[in-house]
Amino acid sequence: MRKKIVAGNWKMNLNLQEGVALAKEINEVLKAEKPNCGVIVCTPFIHLASVAEVLDQKVVALGAENCADKEKGAYTGEVSAEMLKSTGAQYVILGHSERRQYYKETPEILKEKVLLALKNGLKVIFCIGETLEERESNKQNEVVKAELEGSVFNLSADEFKNITIAYEPIWAIGTGKTATAEQAEEIHAFIRSIIAEKYGNEIAQDTTILYGGSCKASNAPELFAKENIDGGLIGGASLKCADFKGIIDAWKK
Repeated sequence: MRKKIVAGNWKMNLNLQEGVALAKEINEVLKAEKPNCGVIVCTPFIHLASVAEVLDQKVVALGAENCADKEKGAYTGEVSAEMLKSTGAQYVILGHSERRQYYKETPEILKEKVLLALKNGLKVIFCIGETLEERESNKQNEVVKAELEGSVFNLSADEFKNITIAYEPIWAIGTGKTATAEQAEEIHAFIRSIIAEKYGNEIAQDTTILYGGSCKASNAPELFAKENIDGGLIGGASLKCADFKGIIDAWKK
């Protein structure tokens, strides 16, 4: 049985005190009423160590939103995978469309980040997905295939077991547009088939593939009911405990 996961990506939101307060609230609510899935909160770098102190990571795991593509050294302002691990983080999001678009992260840079994250014992949530233009040209399959080949298909089968894939249709992030459950299922099934071609069916069936494109409590049950959708990577709706829990509870329906 592959793992079902709901992961929150806070992005550049919440100051330290607000972040710790939200983490405490999520932790208390989920300890009181155990979730039917894995839950992860991925916070800005400065929150990690403080949030680690208030989370019971058997209930809510901690993740970061990015890491450097270098091990250590004279890279002012960067944060290494080893530093992330030392805070108590277990996961890191890599390849998010915002990092690719605004910070020009290439497949080669992401390949280095993935290797360093795994070397330091972090699990990776690796994001892939197409723009509106690519979707309208019906190129979504070749785009996600190229993104996997460019940054994670160099891994051994054992290494790949530490990768969770997050499919995010870029055209549906923060726009209020959502892929229909059918559109999402179709591409999730395609992604699983590509993983099967590379690593075999057993690993493909064990790989968690999350949906990340304007997922909220109202549409989560329909999305999560699909065979190949194993949860969500949640942006805006992860910034309020009630909204986030509404999505987590979709696994109880």
